[in-house]
Amino acid sequence: MKVITIENNIGIPKYKQIILSIEKAIEHEKLKKDERLPSINKICLEFSLSRDTVLQAYEELKKRGIIYAILGKGYYIKSTEVRIKQRIFLLFEELNIFKEDLYNSFMENIGKGVQVDIFFHHFNLQVFQKLINDSNGNYTKYIIMPANLVGAASIIKTLPVNEVYILDQTNPELKTFPAVYQNHKKDISENLFKGKSKLSKYKKLIMIFPGFREPLGMKVGFENFCKEFSFDHEVITEFKNREIQKGEVYVIPNDRDLVQVIEQAKYQNLKLGSDFGIISYNETPLKKVVENGITTISTDFKAMGEILAQMILGGKKEQIENKCALIMRNSL
Repeated sequence: MKVITIENNIGIPKYKQIILSIEKAIEHEKLKKDERLPSINKICLEFSLSRDTVLQAYEELKKRGIIYAILGKGYYIKSTEVRIKQRIFLLFEELNIFKEDLYNSFMENIGKGVQVDIFFHHFNLQVFQKLINDSNGNYTKYIIMPANLVGAASIIKTLPVNEVYILDQTNPELKTFPAVYQNHKKDISENLFKGKSKLSKYKKLIMIFPGFREPLGMKVGFENFCKEFSFDHEVITEFKNREIQKGEVYVIPNDRDLVQVIEQAKYQNLKLGSDFGIISYNETPLKKVVENGITTISTDFKAMGEILAQMILGGKKEQIENKCALIMRNSL
């Protein structure tokens, strides 16, 4: 049974003709799941092609999840779903409401014919490395959230260089990769400045910064702002067993700490927005209504997902800084 046909001078590259031939054979049920494909050597000899041409076709089909290889035996049909033109490996650090917004926005904008497999490394470098190693060569695109993992860059660089996109956090080691990212140092400094007139009514600014998951740029931007405008300030790693003093403003990246601060304020009968203040990081619907509204500094995660999808669909290779805003509410 003849599976592959190649024609000369029709304006379609030979490797694409191989792909189209196999897709057509699958659609017409000439090739079924787990059926063996013609060997690379056989195709090379029959059509006078280089190994690289045939290998390029088979590798693209492999990345799309249509075929798989068995070492020493050859290539086989893995899936008969040929409508999937791209398989995307998406590696988040964790799932939360912000990442859910980002993911949903990305999926709404990436279009049809795309399969997205999502994974989570939970800020664990060993898990991060295993997931990337296991995925290498099996996808058409790789979207990576490296977070603040030390050593992540060298692992990412093992992936096909032209197929990698960095999301949310980047660093100088990853400057060669296209990215949609937050500039945490700049974002927090600039947005605290926007709220400077309100902050001036308080005695002290305190950032709760555990430092495990939070980007270091947050802390640096906070300290730079306080020093530049002579605000009394402090950075603490946890809020536990602490009393709130009147005139303090808490800058809180983590929502668990936000809950603790609000609970402590209720215990002390303090009024949020007058006795003390709160600026939370990352916007959620609940922060519009909790305690009559929590002031936030937040990037637009929906925009981040949309920009990333457009970048991939358009084949763009840029580094785009996602916009961030101060959303003023009654907590300040």
